[in-house]
This record gives sequence, structure tokens and C-alpha cells, in this order.
Amino acid sequence: MSDSVVKTVSAPAGTARRYAIVGAGMAGVACARTLVQAGHEVQVFERQDSAGGRMGTQESPFGPFDTGAQYFTVRDARFERALETVSGLCRPWSASSLRVLDANGQVTATEAREAHWVAQPGMQSLVLSWAQPLIDAGALHCHQQVQQIEPDRLRPQAWQLQCEGPDGSRSVHAGFDAVLLALPAPVAHALLPASASALAAPLAPIALAPCWTLMLAFPQAAQPGLTTLGPQWNAARSTHHRISWLARESSKPGRSQVERWTVQASPAWSEEHFGDSPQRVQAKLLRAFAEVTGIHAEPAWSDLRRWRHAQTRTPLGRSHLWDAQAGLGACGDWCLGQRVEDAFVSGLELALAAR
Repeated sequence: MSDSVVKTVSAPAGTARRYAIVGAGMAGVACARTLVQAGHEVQVFERQDSAGGRMGTQESPFGPFDTGAQYFTVRDARFERALETVSGLCRPWSASSLRVLDANGQVTATEAREAHWVAQPGMQSLVLSWAQPLIDAGALHCHQQVQQIEPDRLRPQAWQLQCEGPDGSRSVHAGFDAVLLALPAPVAHALLPASASALAAPLAPIALAPCWTLMLAFPQAAQPGLTTLGPQWNAARSTHHRISWLARESSKPGRSQVERWTVQASPAWSEEHFGDSPQRVQAKLLRAFAEVTGIHAEPAWSDLRRWRHAQTRTPLGRSHLWDAQAGLGACGDWCLGQRVEDAFVSGLELALAAR
């Protein structure tokens, strides 16, 4: 274990600040937990019903599916140290020897890669575990879509947020010394107040690609004498024009053994068909899945998820954005790349800069 980790210290008496963090994915939760450990007050606002972001896990009658991030790597000593706080939650996945497929599903190469880790029982479990102290403290506000960031009406040097709930209800949360946006770059750019040109300029060129994700369950594979359907590999990158990634969810540690597959469409195809109906997208991806895997059986259950901002095309090139004078910042995996670890490092380093 490396000792090159950043240690947090409590804020001296009278210097604690109040932060609003918008977004409760990996970057937002990493940022929040770091500021709390330093003795500051944090309120996190999330438009979805729970923390997780693109480390989302969807339940089904046949077991969970990781609909976004499929695994994570551990390269940064600070990330390694943080994972030690949730000992036993994450385990290595056998997909570290990743197959590379041609357009017809034939294996053309095997990539010997670093260890791939997954959280149990789903990828979202890691973010939820780190978010639990925020939940217990009443500091995580779900179903809250931040509509506007504006100067506090009672304390103009501070910030307030205008939020909207799923039922259209409005609320104002005020008195924040700083607002930190842990959102996809285009969303963060659109939410910034007009005065935040120092942050808006570097955000503008960041490009993110969408992704359609297809989830399939085949409980018929549990018949006597049949353990799996199709190929003998558990994960692969594909050069098929519709599909870029396939994973046998049931091969991941701590998962239900019912045969389940997650299929992620290629960025180019997802962008081209972003506005298509779910029925049309599912039919096309199911056909491509059969072509790549040789599995022509009808799934007993299927579902789709569309991610508007899934994969970084043009990263920022630094870990975060922070305007100390304005009290505004932004973080996310798009700062450094697209890995889970990129999101953690981005949130951590923004917190260290802003505290």
C-alpha cells in the first residue's frame, strides 16, 4: 500500500464553510465526503431518486444489471485508500482478460489487462455506501432538479439554488459559500450563472457521446445440462457498427446466476439513433446481439436505458475547475477521461482545492 495519499484535517473552529454539491454520482459523492471529513457542511442535490449517477444499477425479476459503468480500475493510491473503508464490498471480476471481437463476433484478440473490479451486488453499491453518511445526516436531497444558481437574496456574497421536484414543486436552498457542479460538462455549462465566464469558457469545448444500453435475461439457461448460452467469454469489446461492449452480468462476483447480458451500443450508432423509439432501438440491438454472440433465443425479460452523456470524447485535461473568487467549481470523469477512478480523483481534488 502506498503512503502517498492526501490526508484530510478538520477545519479550525469558526472556519467551516457551507457547500452545495449538484450531482450525486461518483465525483459528487467523493467531493462531498472529502469536504465533510475536513469539517465543512455539505448539502448534495440529485435529480434522480438515489445516489449513483452513471454507476447505476437496475433491478430486474432475474437479478441486477449495471446499466452504466461496468467495472473500475485502481491506479491512484488515494482511490485505493478510500476503497479500504468499504472492505469486502468490491471484488475482482474475471473479465480482466478481455476479448476483442470483429463485426461477426469472432475473437480477434485477447487483451491482458489490469484487474477489473466490481461492487456487490451492483456497481451502484459503492457510491451508495460512501453516500450513506450524507443520507443519515439528511444532507442528500434526491428528486431535486437544480434549475438556477443565483446570488443569495439575503447575503449577496453567497449562493442560493432554485430547485424543482418531480411534482413541479419549487424550493429555494440558500446560504452556500460555494456551489460545486458534479455534472456532465454540457449540463454544468448550461447551469452556470451568466457571471461565471471563467468556468464557462473551458467547459464549452468538452464533448460527450451518448449510449443506448440493452439489458437481457435468459433464465432458460438454468435448465439441466445448460449453464450458459452463447460464447464462453464473459466480456468483450466489439467492432460491430451497433455494439461496442457486451458483458455477461451473471459472471460478475456477488450477482444472481441467472444468465443476463448488458449490451452497450457504440457512441456513433447511439448518436445517430438517439431520437429513435425504444422499440426500434431494442429490435436493432437485439438483432446485433444475436449476430455477435450467436444467442438467438428470445429473452424472457429485456429493458433499455438511454444515457445522454455517457462517454468522454474530448476531456478537459485537468482534474477539476475551481474559481475561488466566485465560489464555483465543476468536476466529473470528463475532466480526465471516462473511468470511474477519473470521477473519484476529480471530485477529491476539487474538494481539496475548494476547502
